[in-house]
Amino acid sequence: MDLTWTQTFITATKLCNFRKTADQLYISQPTVTVHIKLLEKELGVKLFLREGKKVKLTEEGKRYFNHATDLIEVYEKGMEDLQTYSQGYTRKLSIAISPLIADTILPFVLKKYLEYHPDVEISVKIIESSEIEQSVLNDRVDIGLSCLPSYQKELDSELLYKDKVVLVAPHDGKDLESAPPLDEEELLTSNYLLTHNHPSYWDDLSKTIKQFYPATRMMKVSQIHITKRFISEGLGISYLPSSTIRRELLEGRLLEVETHSFQLPEAHTYAILKYHHREQKEFLHFLSQYRI
Repeated sequence: MDLTWTQTFITATKLCNFRKTADQLYISQPTVTVHIKLLEKELGVKLFLREGKKVKLTEEGKRYFNHATDLIEVYEKGMEDLQTYSQGYTRKLSIAISPLIADTILPFVLKKYLEYHPDVEISVKIIESSEIEQSVLNDRVDIGLSCLPSYQKELDSELLYKDKVVLVAPHDGKDLESAPPLDEEELLTSNYLLTHNHPSYWDDLSKTIKQFYPATRMMKVSQIHITKRFISEGLGISYLPSSTIRRELLEGRLLEVETHSFQLPEAHTYAILKYHHREQKEFLHFLSQYRI
């Protein structure tokens, strides 16, 4: 059997039209018809019924469709594996990472890891922390790096880092040595507080702030990199993990404000995994050598 017949069959099944199938596969419409007839002869069944310009699957065609997609998937995985091997990779590791973690230490760690392990092919998926647990559970990735722990009994959740949370304000243009320190209460009562840019600590922190400073106006901003941009533009202030604003502090674009009214939370980074295979353990061991 020629696999191109099967691919033509799958495309025709999805489009329900031989002309559109021909256009998508960059072949002629008569070629589509020939592929389907040859496949029907090979299988000994009729796969399609014609209804004007449209076609629809027979019962046999419906039954064969799942087998056809499995066949193509196995073929493509085999080709992908051979190409990977020919490029010098002998192992694979897929990682799901929250946007926040991807924006901090991870690029540096990945670069170092690949220098020590050039035989490992890495694939990275950037998804929200709330979705990482399910991705690991369903075997879509080998390991997850999340701001949230996992409570699934089938998964292990390991605390990797603890990161202090600090109050951050835009630079006021004054000299840091001669200017008076920024006042926490004044900032919270005269600016918007940009909240919910981290998935773990904001619900409790918002309640605490309201207890001490009831007049605080809050604005939810879901991403930390957007929050930092808003702060730089003078749109508000926020409590952020120190690792996420290290560069901005060094470059003088943002200012850290001392706080004394209440105890600030910590931001945590977790590794979530289902299996403790060689690649997972190796990567976690490497990651544990670096601190945010």
